[in-house]
Amino acid sequence: MWLAIAAFNLAFAVIVGAFGAHGLKSRATAEQLTWWHTSTEYFFYHTLGLLALGILAKAAPMFPIKISFILIQTGIIFFCGSLYLMSFGLPRILGAITPIGGLFMISGWLVLAWNALKFKG
Repeated sequence: MWLAIAAFNLAFAVIVGAFGAHGLKSRATAEQLTWWHTSTEYFFYHTLGLLALGILAKAAPMFPIKISFILIQTGIIFFCGSLYLMSFGLPRILGAITPIGGLFMISGWLVLAWNALKFKG
């Protein structure tokens, strides 16, 4: 399941990246394009991390990744989603959600680090 979610995320990241590069270029402001670009970068980086977690789950099934995976995926939705929505011209107040998403992503990586330190395998 973890690999499937990561693969879906990667496919979607390519789609939104292409849309931003081609579909938004003539319609969005420079600021909106910057938000879109930042969102797509973070989407890719963290989804590659999720892909690595999915591979880890296959290689070491006893290693606890579930909480990290869920936190990071939730962070992607909040962080990237809020920036994507603002890029479409929705209210800037959605920017208040962006750091919450960032906290979810940071928490996911910290939980992974904690589990790596205590994992006896």
